[in-house]
Amino acid sequence: MAGVERTFTRALELILSPLRVLLVEDSEDDALLLLLQLKRSGQQVQHMRVDTADAMRTALQQQWDVVISDFTMPRFSGEAALEIFREVGLVCPFIIVTGTIGEESAVALMKKGVSDFVLKTNLPRLPGVVERELRESQLRREKRSAEEALRISEERYKLAMQAANDGLWDWNIRDHFVYYSPRWKAMIGYGEDEISSSPNEWYDRLHPDEREQFRARLITYFKRLTPLFELEHRVKIKDGSYRWMLTRGLALYDENGRAYRMAGSQTDVTERKRTEEQLLHDAFHDGLTGLPNRALFTDLLGFSLEHRQRNASYLSAVLFINLERFRFVNDSFGHRIGDQYLIEVAERLRAILRPGDAAARFAGDEFAILMDDVREPSEVTRFAETLQSVIAKPLGLGGHEFFPGCCIGIVFNSTDYRAPEDMLRDADTAMHRAKKKGVTKFEVFNRDMHASAVTTLQLEHDLRRATERREFILYYQPIVDLRCGRLASFEALIRWMHPSGRMVSPIEFIPLAEELGLINQIGRQVLEMACRQIVEWQQRQPGYAPIPVSVNLSGKQLGQPGLVEEIEQIIAETGLNAPSLKLEITETMLMENPEIASEILSRLRAKNIKVLMDDFGTGYSSLSYLHRFPSDTLKIDGSFVSRMTESRDGREIVRTIILLAHNLGMTVIAECVETEEHVALLREYGCDYAQGYYFGKPLPADLTAELIQSNPTWD
Repeated sequence: MAGVERTFTRALELILSPLRVLLVEDSEDDALLLLLQLKRSGQQVQHMRVDTADAMRTALQQQWDVVISDFTMPRFSGEAALEIFREVGLVCPFIIVTGTIGEESAVALMKKGVSDFVLKTNLPRLPGVVERELRESQLRREKRSAEEALRISEERYKLAMQAANDGLWDWNIRDHFVYYSPRWKAMIGYGEDEISSSPNEWYDRLHPDEREQFRARLITYFKRLTPLFELEHRVKIKDGSYRWMLTRGLALYDENGRAYRMAGSQTDVTERKRTEEQLLHDAFHDGLTGLPNRALFTDLLGFSLEHRQRNASYLSAVLFINLERFRFVNDSFGHRIGDQYLIEVAERLRAILRPGDAAARFAGDEFAILMDDVREPSEVTRFAETLQSVIAKPLGLGGHEFFPGCCIGIVFNSTDYRAPEDMLRDADTAMHRAKKKGVTKFEVFNRDMHASAVTTLQLEHDLRRATERREFILYYQPIVDLRCGRLASFEALIRWMHPSGRMVSPIEFIPLAEELGLINQIGRQVLEMACRQIVEWQQRQPGYAPIPVSVNLSGKQLGQPGLVEEIEQIIAETGLNAPSLKLEITETMLMENPEIASEILSRLRAKNIKVLMDDFGTGYSSLSYLHRFPSDTLKIDGSFVSRMTESRDGREIVRTIILLAHNLGMTVIAECVETEEHVALLREYGCDYAQGYYFGKPLPADLTAELIQSNPTWD
């Protein structure tokens, strides 16, 4: 049982930690072939390549799991590398890869410390040889630590014979006679009298793929190049199936050094092998859908890129897929429905894959497809269209019908790509571009996208620092009383003075701030700056009535717990008279969560803080909702004001909004007022206030102060 646990632990270590390989090889291409063989076995590899004695001595100062050396090199040799290896005293397997080598030379080198040889014509053997030698190296270390002077003797054989769970065998080599214990026979499904004493009863039942390995391992042991015979192999049992067995044995030698007797045990390790295989499968596959996971997909993509480096005409593509509105499904109907949703999508992906292609689930609602050996780019775009139509088919789950959709980013391989992660990054970038466009629903990556992504990433970094350093400033746009033509209030508008000297528009950075979770922090800074500025203006002109300033709240702020308390705290800290602060909230934000919004507005009005409904008409455009929200002022969106001079319908919409707002006890501000005609019509309809370039552009605080002092009027 301890051996099974050790082996299981070793398998887990191989999965979780990379295999450290020192390659003694002068050819990069040959080194790449060796690494490919190791990676195809599921092993993560960390490697270094050297081709000189000095470089090898330097490399051996580090710890390595295995050293793999070419036998013949122009400036170096495998034999010379072995001497340095022995000189340093590193304890790990030393494997030679060679085109050909004589038996005498091989025996001589193995006596000096070579663990095994792999012919270049049979490189697929390499992963198995490495795994075996790592186990044997570990076994030798365990044996030396347990008892360095231990000699294999008859006592070991007697102890093996007492192992009740193992099948035992005793081979008389000279007479070609083998004793098979009853347990040995039972393990392969036979009774006591159904198996003869012939060695062929054993050898003929070996799996054909492992007979040569069994023979070679036996010869190596008889030449005393290994301390014991040990091999995991498959054995055909009575019903025709195969089971995995671990065979161990020790031999006795005559005065001429020839083995004349060998005995050992046979252990059924089928279940452990299945556990290892399952462990390896789970490490590289998604537990929900059974698709390959990101790790395995990345490895497959890496092989594809290596193929591209060797063959410039080879074309492949990655499709990065993001499901639309999956979060809504998961949040609204529960994880059970959400999981079934993902499983069905995975099955649809499997159904349309071409032979040789691979699909993977990365995380959540993200999938990827590797299309290998593509004839032309149009083949990929046609596949993307098919994929979207297949995914979009109605999906019935739990008595509900869903209509899945997806956005796809496509990237083609090129010799510029060296790492799979770079290709996946660009595919993800293209997917986000498709998501923003929302028309074609798939986008093919180009270099401009990468440049844009880099710019956005830099902007994210700069925005975080700007928030920490409080780099934001406020501009103020006048709001004019149309009844008397005098200044009534201001709207505070945020600007970002970038360290480069560029003034960054809020259109550019506010959505990014919301995405990064910075908007609440920025919103608090804006409120603090606006309140302090109002107080400063009042202190400069104590004889004048205070001029209110309105500040915009984002949707994220409106949903922030403790918003009202935070506003109260800012007002108290700055010493502001509460009626001097007005808060602007868009119609769309109010309708996203009307119950919470209505409660917050009521609490703000109770604190004597006025509330303005901004951009009215652009959201739900329903006048019937107005009475639900206790606001003081309604701001007509500028798009309606602009259309007043274009059509009678445009004028009637504005007139109707003003009339209804007045009937509900609300004052009205018209936005984007730019012409005398706008002003005239708004006065005719009884609009209370107006804001726009006709009256003035947003100004910094110092120029706004001068405007206040000038006490302007507009006819």
